[in-house]
Amino acid sequence: MIDRKTKRQGAWLLEHLRQRLLDGKFKLGSRLNEVRLSEELKVSRTPVRAALQMLAGEGLLHHTPNKGFTVREFPVSDIIDAFEMRSLAEGLAARLAAERGVTDEVRQRLEQILAEGDVVLQRRSSAEAQRTAYAAVNQSFHRAIFEAAGSSLIQEVVRLCQRMPQASAHNVMAFELDDIRKRHESHHRIYEAILGREPREAESQMRQHVLAVKLSMIRSLRKR
Repeated sequence: MIDRKTKRQGAWLLEHLRQRLLDGKFKLGSRLNEVRLSEELKVSRTPVRAALQMLAGEGLLHHTPNKGFTVREFPVSDIIDAFEMRSLAEGLAARLAAERGVTDEVRQRLEQILAEGDVVLQRRSSAEAQRTAYAAVNQSFHRAIFEAAGSSLIQEVVRLCQRMPQASAHNVMAFELDDIRKRHESHHRIYEAILGREPREAESQMRQHVLAVKLSMIRSLRKR
């Protein structure tokens, strides 16, 4: 029987490796070495292998018998499709949030997230440090919109799209800071439309936002 400590360790390890994949921390097509990962994370190989098997089941990794696990590469056409689906689903989430209205708690959280983004992008730190800090802000904003919409189905659709690292809301590492600033400005416009109870405007702003991110990502991929 698996004890609670082992279960907690396995859950943490799975989430940790999943997030690193979604953040683009592992090079596409690279092989993940179980021994190296277990040494780095100070755990045995057994939970590492179990986590990698689950991530392969989610489609983030490829598993080849006797060769191990490699980071899955996605064709550009699939990345474009994922962003198109995200734009539809997240546009609907913004519209529902505007139609249904937001609670004081969600409103305060959105205002705090926007303020945090303002601060991050005004810092005189390195571009990499700003991107890393803003990645968490960006993800928090989108999650708050889903909560305001109150639709678990929309969240599930977006979650499926974001299993592709390049289409994840947490992945802004490939973008230029000017792109990130423009995306943050659109967050403000989305929030204003939701708060003003303007469903069509909220949906339009969110769809434009996600599609603009798509263009930034495709441009970044073509530079490689």
